Amino acid sequence: MQINDLEHIMGLHPEVDVLSQELSKKGNKHFLLAGLHASARAMILAAMYSRLKQQGAPPTMLIVMDNADDAQYMYADLKTLTQSQNVYYFPNSHRRRQGKDEAMAVQRTEVLSALLGTDSQESGVGKQPPIIVTYPEALVECVPQPQLLQGKTITLSVGDEIAISQLLEMLLELDFKRVDFVYEPGQFAVRGGIVDVYSYACDIPIRIDFFGNEVDSIRKFELETQLSQNKVNTVSIVASGSDEQTMTDLTAYLSHKTLWISNDFSLANYKIKSAITELDASILEQVMESATTIELNQKSTYAAHNLVAFDTLPQPTFNKNFDLLIEDLQQRTKDGYRIYILADQVKQTDRLKAIFDDKESGIEFVAVDHALHEGFIDHGAKICCYTDHQIFERYHRVTLRSENARRGKAIITLKEINQLKVGDYVVHVDHGIGQFAGLVTTNFNGRPQETIKLTYKGGDTLFVSIHNLHRISKYKGREGSEPTISRLGSGAWERMKERTKDKVKDIARDLIKLYATRKQQKGFAYMPDGYMQHELEASFLYEDTPDQAKATLDIKHDMESPMPMDRLVCGDVGFGKTEVAMRAAFKAATDGKQVAVLVPTTVLALQHYNTFKERFRDFPVRVEYVSRAKTGKQLKELLEDLKAGKIDILIGTHKLVGKQVVWKDFGLLIIDEEQKFGVAVKEKLKALRTNVDVLTLTATPIPRTLQFSLLGARDLSVINTPPPNRYPVQTEMITLDDEDIMKEAIQLEMQRNGQIYVVCNRIEMLPRIENHIHRLCPEARCIIAHGQMPPGEMEQALEDFINYDYDILISTTIIESGVDIANVNTIIIHAAQNYGLSDLHQLRGRVGRSNRKAYCYLVTPDRELLTSDARRRLDALTTFAELGAGFQLAMQDLDIRGAGNMLGSEQSGFIADLGYDTYQRILNEAVEEIREELSLTSSPDNLFASSPSRNKHWCNDSQLESDLSLGFPPTYIENIAERISLYRELDSLSSEDDLLAYKKRLIDRFGALPEEAEQLLNVVRLRWLCCKMGIEKVMLKQERLTLVFTRTNDKYWQSEVFGRIVEFVYSRPQRCRIAEDKDKQGKPTGRRYATIQQVKTISGALTLLNKILTGKGE
Repeated sequence: MQINDLEHIMGLHPEVDVLSQELSKKGNKHFLLAGLHASARAMILAAMYSRLKQQGAPPTMLIVMDNADDAQYMYADLKTLTQSQNVYYFPNSHRRRQGKDEAMAVQRTEVLSALLGTDSQESGVGKQPPIIVTYPEALVECVPQPQLLQGKTITLSVGDEIAISQLLEMLLELDFKRVDFVYEPGQFAVRGGIVDVYSYACDIPIRIDFFGNEVDSIRKFELETQLSQNKVNTVSIVASGSDEQTMTDLTAYLSHKTLWISNDFSLANYKIKSAITELDASILEQVMESATTIELNQKSTYAAHNLVAFDTLPQPTFNKNFDLLIEDLQQRTKDGYRIYILADQVKQTDRLKAIFDDKESGIEFVAVDHALHEGFIDHGAKICCYTDHQIFERYHRVTLRSENARRGKAIITLKEINQLKVGDYVVHVDHGIGQFAGLVTTNFNGRPQETIKLTYKGGDTLFVSIHNLHRISKYKGREGSEPTISRLGSGAWERMKERTKDKVKDIARDLIKLYATRKQQKGFAYMPDGYMQHELEASFLYEDTPDQAKATLDIKHDMESPMPMDRLVCGDVGFGKTEVAMRAAFKAATDGKQVAVLVPTTVLALQHYNTFKERFRDFPVRVEYVSRAKTGKQLKELLEDLKAGKIDILIGTHKLVGKQVVWKDFGLLIIDEEQKFGVAVKEKLKALRTNVDVLTLTATPIPRTLQFSLLGARDLSVINTPPPNRYPVQTEMITLDDEDIMKEAIQLEMQRNGQIYVVCNRIEMLPRIENHIHRLCPEARCIIAHGQMPPGEMEQALEDFINYDYDILISTTIIESGVDIANVNTIIIHAAQNYGLSDLHQLRGRVGRSNRKAYCYLVTPDRELLTSDARRRLDALTTFAELGAGFQLAMQDLDIRGAGNMLGSEQSGFIADLGYDTYQRILNEAVEEIREELSLTSSPDNLFASSPSRNKHWCNDSQLESDLSLGFPPTYIENIAERISLYRELDSLSSEDDLLAYKKRLIDRFGALPEEAEQLLNVVRLRWLCCKMGIEKVMLKQERLTLVFTRTNDKYWQSEVFGRIVEFVYSRPQRCRIAEDKDKQGKPTGRRYATIQQVKTISGALTLLNKILTGKGE
């Protein structure tokens, strides 16, 4: 069922009819809608708006909620219910030390434009009066005069005649800034006949395409991809209206017919008067007094009012007790109520249905396709609208329309970080590590060609053609260390690559051997999920991500099969690995098996114990942990209970694998961060692993190639996406002088009984920071912890903090490696400019792990004292409040660290020598060679037996040399960094679909492709075709095509494809020949090649080779 069908049912209330008729009459009145609770308020308001629309033009609705959070929830509910573009959120502008928040500025200007009728809605929708949701602090903030805003608006429609130069002049007059690519409001960019503009009155930017002086099309486009979305007929480009001299209040934009709505007008008036503002607050009070008002309360602020009574109640709280829920729903059904369950995801209602069926409750409900903020019971309409997130006590997140404005800056910042800059270290697959010296144009046989210039040891220079950019990559190694630059022609680079490949192959063979041995063992096959498993999973605080859901299914599949499981789960901080492990532990425990959870430190053991115990609180599962804090007597009793089978899940350090630990029925071993254990523990683990299921968790992802190729994607799960409905961590940069902000942050967290991390990497500074905090907040209980303390003392300090003996933990980055405490939701990082992006991301990931809003404060010197790199890093982090959003870069940094993964410490050495991308490439080649070796054996234990084989090509890569002009001319793409970026992207494509999509993106962003750009796209097709045909190098110079054949596989010379090439060459002796290279002594080198005359273009070469491959000749 759709949500608007439910709104229609609520609209059948006779009270909605009465209210709509009264509102359509002339004269201003005060109405009190009594008895409305939770989202029934939004439901009735939406139904009323629909009814007024049917009767004619509805009035503008201004809804003043008590605070920003309530306003956001009301906005989200109304947006969901009306499915309309006419619902707006009007926030305050959050002016802080760093200046205004662009996202807030966009939302405010969008509302003002909508009220003036100059907003950017698509034509055909019809200009309906808007619904505006706000709160007192936003309402009292000044806005520009209406005539000022109208003077700062340019309206354009498809078909309008205007010269581009005239439009650019107008934009500059309105203080728009010209940039290469727009990423935040108040910017514009020009590329030929295309103008991109980011208006303050629209949440996403606009692309205007000109045909001469005529506006040919207007399209909205996505910031991240810069690609067009939907077309519009008219657009209003509005500048920022921040002229303090000509400010007024919002009422200047409202008509006398505006309908004012609030929960409590007396509270709204009190907050308006209390706010610090330049406006006369009594004006707003007078406007409300004389306007038509609706109050959603039990008592009216106004003596003379019309009462409209409803009979609703908020959704009851069941504390995740499904027996209580079932009892409640059975009683409601018996009393004649219809049951509606509202959820954003179908799988949530499916889970509920499975729980109800397992418990044989007989409950029938209607699933509604969208959730509202709070469920309710309507006694008048005899309906129950319950939300799934309240049933399962999960956080319900609101997404505001204008968050794009905040994301744009971070997107462009990350793009800049990834771009090649002069002086950057780069790695050429064939020649090693050099330095990037820019994009240069060279003449080749009188034709201009763009090439990448690289410098090497001894001043040697290498020019790399733009169509061979796939062979170079930006060097990514350990942060802060510089690589050794290679010498051209020395052979050292090739030897290093071979050594690495041999080592990788050895490691891979060992892994395959271990896997094959395990396949011979017989383990325990678990039963399919029962209702308790469904209940546990449905009560997860956040929505499952697709990765998490897949990992859960894969683990269950492994557990339900008789072969012992050996699965590795990789994922970034806060991505839900522990939840996946807890589900597996629960499945084992409910099937009568015992579970061991092995962790590297006693602090983590205590933490996991608290996490597991809280998660399984309502289920018949006993969780215990082994710790040095337990007495000998307690430990003895615990081990006796374990032996007797009275303990289901035992958590501990390496003591769990000791001889004194005896299990009654051991079934599952969960290992957290295996790489942190010593060799002796690992040997004991191998003995334990023979026939029990093993699940290993790691926050340090191993290289993707190894994940998918080596392990055949069968016993490895990667969680790459963060929970979508988790609170974003509000991140802010402050200086040490901002004591008020720091004091407010600490006090706010303490007032909600939360705890705080304060991080500084200099141990000698920790006591000083403690004194500083005591001066700001004398009541705060602080404790210091760092890695140089005796282990017992440090663990005791962390244990005391976990047990809430202290409010603030002042420490070094020891918290980065896995200390997750749900009660800590504020982190203050000192000297944040000295950390890498991934370090900051990891540290910030330690907060925001519950359903509370989290805060991260980055303490730095003044902005002007920071380096440009540090500024970019910190800007990216403060802008990306989302956990994991856009942090592919940080994920790659984690790979680079090489800190503990399946290849051990040696991997980080390989990466430092070769660079990340080259290491990945070598790893891939090694795995392919092993795959080839294994495919020759018919062993049933072949690791790759069921893994998908790749398309068979005779060579992995083909290089092209040409004297033709190929590339994107500067007149087509002006920005050099963008040209390089697009060349690199083009060279990395691997399918025709990708190439067509790439071409479509180019046309969308820059217009029709010039001929040399079309030919460049054909170069990629030619390279793919040459790989299929066993041609490792192709040269097209002076209308002669030279094909150099692969030497890596002797079977090639007997292949059908080589036979066709030979047939073609010998049948055209005047034009073609085939030959073999000889060395200086005249001996054959084994390098064979063919030459074909009269080939003028890349397209011609492509057509010719296609005909040879298909056997059609010319």
